[in-house]
Order: sequence, then structure tokens, then C-alpha cells
Amino acid sequence: MDNLHFLGERILEKKYEIAKMVHTNRMADLKEIKDVNLTNEEIIELRANFIGYFGQALMAGIDEKTIFDQIVKWAKESGEFASNLGISLSEALEDTTYYRKFIWEVLKEEIRKHNMSTETIFELITIIDPLLDKAVFAFSLTYVNIHQETLKKAKSAFLELSVPVVPITKGIAVLPLVGEVDTERAALLLEETLEKANKLQLSHLLFDLSGVMIVDTMVAHQIFKIVEALGLLGVKTILIGIRPEVAQTMIQLGIDFSEITIKANLEQALLGLNLTIDSLE
Repeated sequence: MDNLHFLGERILEKKYEIAKMVHTNRMADLKEIKDVNLTNEEIIELRANFIGYFGQALMAGIDEKTIFDQIVKWAKESGEFASNLGISLSEALEDTTYYRKFIWEVLKEEIRKHNMSTETIFELITIIDPLLDKAVFAFSLTYVNIHQETLKKAKSAFLELSVPVVPITKGIAVLPLVGEVDTERAALLLEETLEKANKLQLSHLLFDLSGVMIVDTMVAHQIFKIVEALGLLGVKTILIGIRPEVAQTMIQLGIDFSEITIKANLEQALLGLNLTIDSLE
């Protein structure tokens, strides 16, 4: 029996022992312990399965591609699990240090005990380290992809909530615009406003800008586009709540709102439509 095959068998025989050492030391060093809904025994079983792949690789009982595929699958599942738990990537990758340390401790003990050659050590390095590196890469890639997808969904949900067209009576709604308007939000603003105006069969939209702190040429241009597009749907837009500092900026930018109806606040806009706040209650 060659040395690598023998060492592979020893890793498989001691995989639970190694897994327990990894788990015990890892838990002791964790900055924050998450509730993973798994028992210690289940976690050790998962760790032991991962360690077993290295024993199989050394024994060469399973071809290299199969081992790589199994490790990638394990790493992807673990990356998804860690991401969903909200564990930071740097914290999650600390596991690699423990796997490397305790797998090599077992190997070094066997190498010394059986007086194995330096050549065997180099052969071990060419097998063990690339497998660990492959696991780290697959884990990190999966974690980052899931994290980015989560952020994308959260941003999309936030953007949709940032265009609240609120009906206040038949044919009339108010759109309170709050915060900064960037290019992405501006595009969604136009799309969502037109869709909701059509769905609600609006005749008037009260565009409340009291929550907008800064108006630049891009924001002003987008407002014009929304007003023009709504006009094509037969919806009249009334701008309300323009802040004094925003009004001053508009003048300095040379923005012309003379063709658009502007009111100081919601009450004035409703009075102009022969409505009062009391009549809406």
C-alpha cells in the first residue's frame, strides 16, 4: 500500500475526531454565535463529511473530478447556508484555517510515526491545498452571489416603496416624493407613476416635493418627463410643497415651471380642485 493511500485511510478513520477538534476550537473563537437550527452532532457530521473528501482524494478511490465536484457542492451549500444566516464572509472563511490545521496535524503525526519521505509531504501539499482552495473559492462565490441577489431584491423593494401613489378621492392621488432621486429611481418613478395613474384612472396627480432636499437638472428633467407623459394620459399634474431652498436652486438653474400648476401645499391644491381636507375624511 503506498503512503498516500495509507494516509487517506487514516484521514477517513479520524474524520470525526478531526471534525470535533475543528468544531470545538471554532466555537471557542467565534465572536458571535448564530442560531443555526442544527445540533452539534449534525454540524460535526457535516464537517466530517467534508473532511472525508480529503481522505478519498488521497486514496484515489474516486477520480479527481468526482472529488472536486463533491467539494464544490458541499462548499456551495455551506456558502448559501452561511449567507442566509447573516454570517459575515470573513467570519465564515475562518473555518478554512481550522480544517487546514487539524487535517495537517493528523497527517504530520502519521508522517513522523512512519518516517515518510519529503516527497510524500510534497505530494500531500499538491492534493490537500488545491482542494481547500477550491472549496474556499466555491464557498465565497456562492456567498457573494446570494448576498448580492439579496441586496438587489431589497433595493428593488425599497425603490417600489419609494413611489407611493396614494389615491385620496376618485380620480385624484398624491405622490409624496422623499429623498434623493438618482438615475435608477428616476426611471422607476416614471414607469410606476404612469402605471398607477392608468390603473387608478386618475384625472389629477398631486406631486408633493416637500421631501426633496435637492433638485438638479436631472431631477427637474425627470419631473418634466413625468408631467408630459401623464398629460398624454389625460392626467393633470400639480406640483406642491416646493421648499424655499429648492425654489432658489430652480431659479439659479434657469428651470422654467411656468407651464405647470404649482401650489404651496396639499390644502391649496385640493382647494383649487374644489375639495377640502375635511370633505375627504
